Formats: sequence, structure tokens, C-alpha cells
Amino acid sequence: MATAAPKKATIYRMVMPTHTCPYGLKAKDLLHRRGYEVEDHWLTTREETDAFKAEHGVKTTPQTFIGGERVGGYDDLRRFFGKTVADPKAVTYRPVAVVFAMTALMALAASYAVLGTPFTVRAGEWFIAFSMCVLALLKLQNVEKFATMFLNYDLLAKRWVPYSYIYPYAEGAAGVLMAAGVLTWLSVPIALVIGTIGAVSVVKAVYVDKRELKCACVGGDSNVPLGFLSLTENVMMVAMAIWMVLGVAH
Repeated sequence: MATAAPKKATIYRMVMPTHTCPYGLKAKDLLHRRGYEVEDHWLTTREETDAFKAEHGVKTTPQTFIGGERVGGYDDLRRFFGKTVADPKAVTYRPVAVVFAMTALMALAASYAVLGTPFTVRAGEWFIAFSMCVLALLKLQNVEKFATMFLNYDLLAKRWVPYSYIYPYAEGAAGVLMAAGVLTWLSVPIALVIGTIGAVSVVKAVYVDKRELKCACVGGDSNVPLGFLSLTENVMMVAMAIWMVLGVAH
């Protein structure tokens, strides 16, 4: 019984002393996983790369050829194999969902390490506190971009611009204090104020004014739409503050 001829592909990718194209590596790996024998051509200088682009009338590398026909770059290769290609401008809730999933796991792990079981009231408190810390961290990576996006909808920031810079520091400070369970007299007012203002701002922008905006909750570069999950961040802060007040009262 005759065996099928091996599938073959040719790829041209940048492999220079100071730079190896990551998309070239991804394209080569995808071809291997699809069962192709890959003829791997390295473009080792800028001049060689520019000459290749000019010869084939392309603007980018890597470039893959299958059966003598040019397929294109990495995204084109994914489409060739019927795989999806992410749209960098598409709105997504993934960043917020990932933050909440990871902070929930962190809280369960901390509860298990400290209290011997993951399912405790303290785990719930840590989940909110850890979420506040991580969300603040994401905002603080680029405060300028966060502030610019935040000014699109936050009611206090629109009236007092410095608040857009203060907010992530306040959120982070309240989260750390709540995680430690100390200085409740400071963390609770901070969480109540910024959480309440944030919640009212989101409700007005999304549900009253019907505006379609991006949320600054995970930083100024996100494509997370302003809406329910954005509101969740603020509601959690308010809920945590009220819970801590009740806890102190008891």
C-alpha cells in the first residue's frame, strides 16, 4: 500500500543576531503541528529581508508557501487552516474575567494555607481585596492612559481631573488594607467613596445615557466594554466596605 506523500511547506522568516521574529516561530510551529515538513529559510540581515519583500511584493515577514503558492503571514496561515484570527479592536470581557478568576483562586489558596480549608468567609473577603489590588496594578501600569479613558465617564473625574490619577492609588491602598484587615477606619471610607461614585458613573453612562464606551477598569489599553462587569468592580468595593463595617460593629 502506497504511503501518502509528505505535506511540504516553505517559510521565509527573520532570524538575525539581535532579533528572531516571534511570528516566524509561531508559523513554523503551526505548520509542524499540521503535519508539514518545513523548508526553513532564514532572512539574516535587514538588506536580505527588504530584498525578499520587494521581490514578492509583501510588506511583512514571515511568508509561507504551500504547493508553490504563497499563503502569506502568520494570520493568513491561520486562516488557511480554518483557525480564527483575533481582531485587536474587538471588544472583549476576557481581561476582567481572567482577573476575577485568578483572584478567586488566589483567595481560595490563601484561605487553605492559613485556615486549612479554601471555603471560608475570609476567602470571600480576600477575593474582593485581591481583585482591588490586581485591578489597581493594571491601572498603574500606565496612569496617563487610564486617566484619559476614565475621564470619558467618571462623574467626579470630569469635575476634578486629579481624581482620575488618584483613583488607582486609592483602590490599591484600600485593597491592601482590606486584605490585611487593618486600618478599617481608612480603607472603608475609601472603598465606599470610590466604589459609589464609580457605580453611579457607570449606571449613568451605560444605562441612562446609553453610551458605548470602553472601561478603564483593567487599564487604559483595554477593549473591555463599559457595562455590567465594569459595574461589578465598584459594587464589590461598596459591598466589602459595608461588610467590614458590619464586622467591626459586631
